[in-house]
Amino acid sequence: MAIQRNRCFVCDKGVAHGNNRSHANNSTRRTWKPNLQVARIVLDGTITKVKVCTRCLNAGKIQRAPRGAGAAV
Repeated sequence: MAIQRNRCFVCDKGVAHGNNRSHANNSTRRTWKPNLQVARIVLDGTITKVKVCTRCLNAGKIQRAPRGAGAAV
């Protein structure tokens, strides 16, 4: 599975779109990007790199893969 761009692997959180609003009520388009981190996880017995948002990481919704030579699962 390829690493998806700007999308959380667990909760599927993605980029949100909206407007910047100035004091004069002018509007320009802008985006809010999720805080994604690359994490190594065990998926179907193999170690895979996926992008996960920090909210899912802190909540413990994924189990990171162990590091080192003895990490074969």
